[in-house]
Amino acid sequence: MALPNPGMEIVPEQTALVITDPQNDFLNPSGAAWSVVGESVTENNTVDHLDALFRTAKETNIQVFISPHYYYPSDHGWKFEGTLEAVMHSISMFDRIDPLNLDDFEDSGADWLDRFKPYIEDGQTIVVSPHKIYGPETNDLVLQLRKRKFSKVILAGMSSNLCVESHMREFLEQGFEVAIVKDATAGAKVPEGNGYESALVNYRMMANTVLTTEEVIRQLRETTVSV
Repeated sequence: MALPNPGMEIVPEQTALVITDPQNDFLNPSGAAWSVVGESVTENNTVDHLDALFRTAKETNIQVFISPHYYYPSDHGWKFEGTLEAVMHSISMFDRIDPLNLDDFEDSGADWLDRFKPYIEDGQTIVVSPHKIYGPETNDLVLQLRKRKFSKVILAGMSSNLCVESHMREFLEQGFEVAIVKDATAGAKVPEGNGYESALVNYRMMANTVLTTEEVIRQLRETTVSV
């Protein structure tokens, strides 16, 4: 039996673009995780697709939210870790000096990819507090969305089967409609498996709809014209 596609109507005042972890450690060839995610990022043309989503959201007045990933020295005192947590901590991924100190932050692995800075630092994008594992349960993203009366989320970013999938799952549990942009993400390829391919299965089984960047852009422009 083929799975249904419930779809998601884009209503501008109710719809937000949420991007997870648009940071150097994932998306820059010099980033800490590039050795495992770089092939997938390249294959999906992830950076170009994220750029296109940012640009179109700004042009069509769709609110953009960023859910970043930061680790401070206090986070390295954890007494136990999951598999990828241990990896991220061991390679100093997303490390910052502390929440209030930006020394050595610019162009670090935790900083935004340079290409995205004009969109993120335009004074209009909402950057929420950092998530610490994978999902938004540990930051204020859901609160910020609710306080602005958003009920629909277009979701993209890094990485596919970790932070993107975890955000999707929590959004659905919280009663949001979720459209996943499947080519504006990427995942790790390790001997145990391909994170991106595993995520695609769960996206299809759980999200309201799974779209390409081109499809999202077309819908955003059509919706804006009709409004």
